[in-house]
Parts: sequence; structure tokens; C-alpha cells
Amino acid sequence: MGYGIIHQKDTKIQLISLGVIQLSKYDNHALKLKIIFERTLALIDEYKPDELAIEAPFFGKNVQSMLKLGRAQGVAMASALYRSIPIYEYSPKKIKQSITGNGNASKEQVSAMLLSLLSIKEAPKYLDATDGLAAAVCHYFQKSLNVNNDGYSGWKQFISKNPDRIK
Repeated sequence: MGYGIIHQKDTKIQLISLGVIQLSKYDNHALKLKIIFERTLALIDEYKPDELAIEAPFFGKNVQSMLKLGRAQGVAMASALYRSIPIYEYSPKKIKQSITGNGNASKEQVSAMLLSLLSIKEAPKYLDATDGLAAAVCHYFQKSLNVNNDGYSGWKQFISKNPDRIK
């Protein structure tokens, strides 16, 4: 399970931490769920996030895999709820669209865009880490769209009202 923690200051974001919770060495599904809860709670206690963004469950062909994924997502959400942290869910397509502009982008494309966007020097070993980070960055973008939705009539008006967003 991947995670990414970002800090937002004004209109800028910076990477705080990203990584994965390794579960492959455990055979027991209930034990995996316990570890997800404990490690997610430990991350929450260490970094004290204001909000949690998570990938919403998606439909797949393998019902057993979907069930296990849904349980894992629920346990991660329960850890945030345990600390009274609001939860925001985004579909995989919405996350990819938000990061790359393409809702059908590959994990590698999402990772590359995040590395560039956040000036990350070295790609993480596992793409699950950038998947977790992508949910956080997607949430930042969605909040920014809602906060700054001034109904711009075109690029000229957007640029004049947002000179700090132009490089």
C-alpha cells in the first residue's frame, strides 16, 4: 500500500514523505489489515495531516481481489476516522486525469509527472508510493479548483489574476 504526504503553503506544495507499507511477507489477510491500520495510524500520528485523500474502490474482474482491496481501503479510512481526519475519495481515473491530463495514463506516466511536479530527484522503488502521492496531489488540485473557481473567461484573465502560477 502506497502513501504520500505533502505540505501545502499558499498555492505551493512540497513533498514531506512517500513510501509503501510492505505487506507481501504476510499470508494472513486479517493480519495485513491490522498492519495497514497500525501503520496508517502511525503515519497520521507522526505527520498530523489535516485531511486524507484515498483512491476510491474500482470495479475489476476478480471479485476476491476487489473485496480484499475494499477491506484494505476501509481499514486505512478507519485509521483516519479514528483520529477525526476528514476523508476524500477520488476515482483512479480522476487521479490520473488530475496529475497527467489523461485519465488512462499508466502508473509510470503518473510517477514521472509527480517527480517533475514536486522536483523529486529519485524515483521510489515501488510505483505504489507514487500512487499514494498521486491521491494527495489530486486532492490539492481539486481543492485549488474549488477555492479559486472565479469563472475565468479565458487564459488572459487567468494569467492576469494568477501571475505566481506562471513560470
